[in-house]
Amino acid sequence: MKRYQSLLLLLLLLLSRAEADQRLVDSTIVVYNSNLSESAALAKFYAQKRGIARDHLVGLDCSSEEEITRVQYDETIANPLREIFKERGWWTVRDAGDGISVTGSSVRVVALIKGMPLKIRAVADYPGDKPGPGPIGNRNEASVDSELTVLGAYLPQISGVVPNPYFQSFRPITDFGNDTLLLVCRLDAPSASTVQRMIVDAIAAEKKGLWGRAYVDGAHKVEPGLALGDQWLSDIVRQCRAVGIPTVYDDTPEIFPDPFPMTDCALYYGWYTENMAGPFTRPDFHFVPGAVAVHIHSFSARTLRDPNAGWVGPLLTKGAAVSVGNVYEPYLQLTTQLDIFNDRLLHGFTLAESAYMAIRVLSWVSVMVGDPLYRPYASWLQIESGKTTGDWQAYHEFATKNAARPANEYRAAMRETAMHTHNAAVLEDLGLIEVQDERFTAATNNFQLARLYYKKRDDIVRVVLEEAAAWLKLKKTKRALDLIRSTLRTVPDAPAAPLLLDVERQAAGRPPISPTPKPGG
Repeated sequence: MKRYQSLLLLLLLLLSRAEADQRLVDSTIVVYNSNLSESAALAKFYAQKRGIARDHLVGLDCSSEEEITRVQYDETIANPLREIFKERGWWTVRDAGDGISVTGSSVRVVALIKGMPLKIRAVADYPGDKPGPGPIGNRNEASVDSELTVLGAYLPQISGVVPNPYFQSFRPITDFGNDTLLLVCRLDAPSASTVQRMIVDAIAAEKKGLWGRAYVDGAHKVEPGLALGDQWLSDIVRQCRAVGIPTVYDDTPEIFPDPFPMTDCALYYGWYTENMAGPFTRPDFHFVPGAVAVHIHSFSARTLRDPNAGWVGPLLTKGAAVSVGNVYEPYLQLTTQLDIFNDRLLHGFTLAESAYMAIRVLSWVSVMVGDPLYRPYASWLQIESGKTTGDWQAYHEFATKNAARPANEYRAAMRETAMHTHNAAVLEDLGLIEVQDERFTAATNNFQLARLYYKKRDDIVRVVLEEAAAWLKLKKTKRALDLIRSTLRTVPDAPAAPLLLDVERQAAGRPPISPTPKPGG
């Protein structure tokens, strides 16, 4: 009887979820550049994959340039879209003589397709605009995406920002009361094939799960106004480990060096370098399908057409399905707050919902890139206890089952379970947790077991770097040197061999040849 009730409850939950997903699909429109066949083809491809109705595709006769003027935005994007919203009955509007206002809307999500303009350059004078004081109030450049979020407000004021009513929300957008707010994301990248792959990967990851490691790269910034970024990243580490995502975390000023063995990367958050660097630049690097990758930088999305400029375009080219960024200077406090963004993704919200729950202001410079309907962790809501199929899933199930246990009990059970199942990823993560708490002896014990159970060379080398760093913290230089040297004899041609050599030189009291390795902790 109890089993029957459980199955019935699961069925009801799945039906409820399916109904909610369909409501979101029905409230999504796809906007493309009708002057570009590539844009039209991608729009049709996306709509077909997501089951979006044909009459929810909108072609606009607009510029093919990434940066446009405010006049071009008004005349070829904003005004035509407003007319289409009214003609197709998506908006209920009221014109009381003092201006038009939207009183109801059936559209909540907008997917902009590659070929649509990206940003609107500043204008010296604009009818009805009243520039305000300070570095924010007197600026009127914007991303096309963020400007479209307030399309239904009919605002003549273009300088400054608009407070985001959805910020810090925890409700699906279809249940949110503000009828004028649009969640705008773009399916865009340096190539059309990358955009297609982003769509396919997102849908596949929803079905089988986004499994892999998180790599979090702090910058150790302590200056007023900047420390906030490192706090976001620190919170992300806590969030990921709380749900059983193995997480490699570094909080030193340097970025992960080029040879660092960044395997199975499903989540990446970092800052603060102008152009993509580190392991991502290696020819052999590729994210796991469906990965989310974000690097904080003021101009991370200044263009999406160059696979080598900024961060957003290059990260997508390297296999990520999702990124967020800025087309002009955003100021840190007004960019996407990554701790909220990651938290909402982990709770099963879509990219569009998570991204806009995480940003304070609209009519500004942000872009959210990826399938707006993508739920990276949707599969977590459907996993039945005891039916895990791999090391990643086992860690997630263990973490969610044991979350309420005291820390010492949790870690003891975590180690016992991982040893019993030979789960190297869990043992490595436990070692990194111990390092973070400065329990270096316990860390080395876990790293040694992880090395024993790992099968892939790069995983073993990464744990060797982590273990050697712990031995050095314990001032046991000989143990570190013996470990490094034995590893170099075994895998002298490993891509991370230069990092092993640097640790050896450091332990021996000689200066490193390349930047100090960042083994996490």
